[in-house]
Amino acid sequence: MKKIITISREYCSGGHTIAELVSKTLGVPFYDRELIELASQQSGLSPEFIKSNEQKISSGLMYNLLLSSTCTVPNSTGMSGGISTKPTLPLPDQVFNAQRTVILKLAKKGPCIIVGRCADFILKHSEDIAQNELMNVFVYAPFEERVSHCMERTGFDRSAAEKEIKKMDKYRTNHYSTFTEQNWGQRQNYDLLINSSLLGLEASARLIADIAKQAD
Repeated sequence: MKKIITISREYCSGGHTIAELVSKTLGVPFYDRELIELASQQSGLSPEFIKSNEQKISSGLMYNLLLSSTCTVPNSTGMSGGISTKPTLPLPDQVFNAQRTVILKLAKKGPCIIVGRCADFILKHSEDIAQNELMNVFVYAPFEERVSHCMERTGFDRSAAEKEIKKMDKYRTNHYSTFTEQNWGQRQNYDLLINSSLLGLEASARLIADIAKQAD
């Protein structure tokens, strides 16, 4: 059985709802927006700041630090020869690092479902996670279906909904490629890709849960 499931998703494809339904079916906790509060506790940054910066482009420095908890930088006090082992990172990198730490802690704690935030990459490249217990899922849907969902959820007109979807997809694509140096949504990065409009949200969730139960 796959005990740890990550669900990446296109904006307004229903991925959050599917993750919640899979969670209820399997009887395991799921984490999406909760990761913001947990990362805030980890980093000391405010939840509002994390929410507004978690998908913003940064330097990609965290890719090179992914398996390291510290880096050595010149002492910010300006003292000659001073060396500090405390990382000086751009704020978006600090957000990513805090979320990475939280994701690893949750996965080590026990069965769970984690939504977005490069969790598929983070857990796939962790030596502390049993790879035979991990399943990475990507949820997508036709653009028109997503536009209708966005209009219903936000009250936007069609033009605004289309712009919002394109903007959020761009954020997620750039964020993923910046911190993983891989392509967001590329099939090689996932165990299962599912079109949520084909079966609907509930049936899609049941399918994911069934596969998780049966997979070795």
